[in-house]
Amino acid sequence: MHTMEYRNLGRSGLVVSEVSVGSWLTLGSSVDRAGTREIVHRAFDLGVNLFDTADVYANGEGEEALGYALQGIPRRYVVIATKCFFPMSERPNDHGLSRKHIMAAIEASLRRLGVDYVDLYQIHRWDYDTPIEETLEALHDVVKSGKARYVGASSMHAWQFAKALHAAERHGWTRFVSMQNHYNLIYREEEREMIPLCADQGVAIIPWSPLARGFLAGNRTREGWGETIRAKTDDYGQRLYYQDSDFDVVERVREVAGRKNVEPIQVALAWLLSKPAVTAPIVGVSKAGQLQSLLNAFEVKLDADDVRRLEE
Repeated sequence: MHTMEYRNLGRSGLVVSEVSVGSWLTLGSSVDRAGTREIVHRAFDLGVNLFDTADVYANGEGEEALGYALQGIPRRYVVIATKCFFPMSERPNDHGLSRKHIMAAIEASLRRLGVDYVDLYQIHRWDYDTPIEETLEALHDVVKSGKARYVGASSMHAWQFAKALHAAERHGWTRFVSMQNHYNLIYREEEREMIPLCADQGVAIIPWSPLARGFLAGNRTREGWGETIRAKTDDYGQRLYYQDSDFDVVERVREVAGRKNVEPIQVALAWLLSKPAVTAPIVGVSKAGQLQSLLNAFEVKLDADDVRRLEE
């Protein structure tokens, strides 16, 4: 049985579990409320304290489901993370990172989650139409008002993130403590710029899609989409993965897993956890039983040769 370990989120004093449970497609949409609650409580019992969602997931239902699922767990024991940026309606100010939208979005998120504050408030993407100074000052005010404890960012270019860190420092505004970026064995573009930047700046990396939306489970085929409901219906995943070279990576994962007598997802997650810059990968779970299998990845030890074979 794996004992959960904890680490600081970047240079902040906030302590999070080495894995986080996210609620994009799973919590609140494909899982009923009771199922969501079971997953969250089971995760908490196993030591997970970081739960990640966003206002745009199922257009608000992801946050509502997480808020419902967290009932019965003392608020001070959990770290709740959510995000804003994507359109919540057709209205002109109901998206982006303007001061107006950020102030409205945090209130709406708190209401859906049923809490007084979130621990980590993240910008979901870069807003090309709003000066970063306007966004940073608004986020600083959200923190100062007690509605968020820390701020984080998600997928963007490294030059943009560097600009944001610099602007916050220059003005004495709240600094981003985390970067939630797309990083897994198949998508390693972040190793060029973003990850070295975060390592240098003491920013935590909490990757989304650490298992490539289930692709690294090794149950998709070159011919068809795969057997699971998600595999059959995941248009977004089809756009991100499914190149020939991606299947080559999966075959290597299965080969290493077979040699170690573990599941492919455990090898894929163990590879990510072996990276010093990674703090807490965000895993999506649709059944409480999957949690133990994911946590077993912490027991998988990859040697230098395994890592080389997986990465080549």
